[in-house]
Amino acid sequence: MSEPQKFERGTSLSIFVSDRREDIGALVFALIIALGVVLVIGR
Repeated sequence: MSEPQKFERGTSLSIFVSDRREDIGALVFALIIALGVVLVIGR
């Protein structure tokens, strides 16, 4: 049997060096959006 093909993660177009930094950046961005929505709707 041949070896399974290695899973290719993500894309080469990412501006981040590692997947962990990309994940943390996405979480921070989502938090900023959520806080903005709360502040705008909460008026």
